[in-house]
Amino acid sequence: MYQHRLIESIIDKARKTFPVIVITGPRQSGKSTLLKNIVLEPKATYISLENPNYRSLIMEDPISFLKKQTKPVILDEVQHLPEITTYVKILVDEERIPGAWFITGSQQFSVMKNVSESLAGRAAILTLPPFQLRERKDIADIEDFLFSSSYPELSVNKAVETDIWYSSYLQTYLERDLRMLLNVADLRDFERFLRFIAARTGQCLNLSECSKELGISVPTVKRWISALEASYMIFLLPPFFNNMGKRIIKAPKIYFYDIGLLNYLLRIPDAKYILNSPSAGAFFETAVISEIIKRKFAEGVKPELYYWRSQSGIEVDLIMPEKGGFVPYEIKLSSTIKPQFYKNIQYWLELTKSKKGGGIISNCSIDVPMPGNIQNIYWKDL
Repeated sequence: MYQHRLIESIIDKARKTFPVIVITGPRQSGKSTLLKNIVLEPKATYISLENPNYRSLIMEDPISFLKKQTKPVILDEVQHLPEITTYVKILVDEERIPGAWFITGSQQFSVMKNVSESLAGRAAILTLPPFQLRERKDIADIEDFLFSSSYPELSVNKAVETDIWYSSYLQTYLERDLRMLLNVADLRDFERFLRFIAARTGQCLNLSECSKELGISVPTVKRWISALEASYMIFLLPPFFNNMGKRIIKAPKIYFYDIGLLNYLLRIPDAKYILNSPSAGAFFETAVISEIIKRKFAEGVKPELYYWRSQSGIEVDLIMPEKGGFVPYEIKLSSTIKPQFYKNIQYWLELTKSKKGGGIISNCSIDVPMPGNIQNIYWKDL
């Protein structure tokens, strides 16, 4: 049974005015399933560009081929034939029909490069990550939140063997997608790098440490990090700058989109292991940041999120633009709100002279009175 996605309302709005709707996102996030259920009308056309026969047929005479297709047309996995967007542009300029073309792609940079060059002003660009909390029915408690997968197939079908699924997913990613993005001599080196990065989720990216520990150059680390971003495996949270007169650490923090993949990479056996480990806070922070990012994508906007940390060690986990300004949040895996949890928020509010308040995202399900218009947010309400 099809699971409705939050982004559907944004797609409905976009298809009324834009001739092209571009949906990017990781493999297996549900892009094809989404479009087949909300776009694929009886006479509409679905074309998978993963199929080499289709690619050969199209490139013999792309304009004629595309003109013959009944609209709306779904061009799935466009990274396999990125030049097709040039021909879509030609047809759009000939006849600008709202909602005529839907394009999906699993690699952000390669897809967006061609879209920005050929479909600028003609396409609404959206992102579909794995399931957000509001799209799921399999999350009952904090253990589920910190251990289960947000990929649709694993979330909906609990009969699927998780380890086999992730093993196959990574193999496909390494052998197919990665070779399209990078020229990696030994894929085992990249897999080792991926596990190394996973162990540092929620931490600042240290290029020199990665280079030294793994025996690869800093430029290579940068390219591999970019590949993980392009494939929607990781999200880099940049530091917040606002000319506060304080020295700020410049490195971004690393987060994984899917907590299930993180657990697989680190070979974590169950949720209890996470909750009893020193990394429990980092895992909770990763899960929370991921949910917020997914929610922003579902609203059709690019996530604008930051963290703040001074050289003296004062840190605010998350800074988000809200209410015409910026609002600070702390993320705490605790069922009890303690005064020290909002100490850094108060410091940041005083430093910025902000009256907008802040929030603590926690495992506490009750409202707790706090000073300075600071509110508690239960993780299930994300």
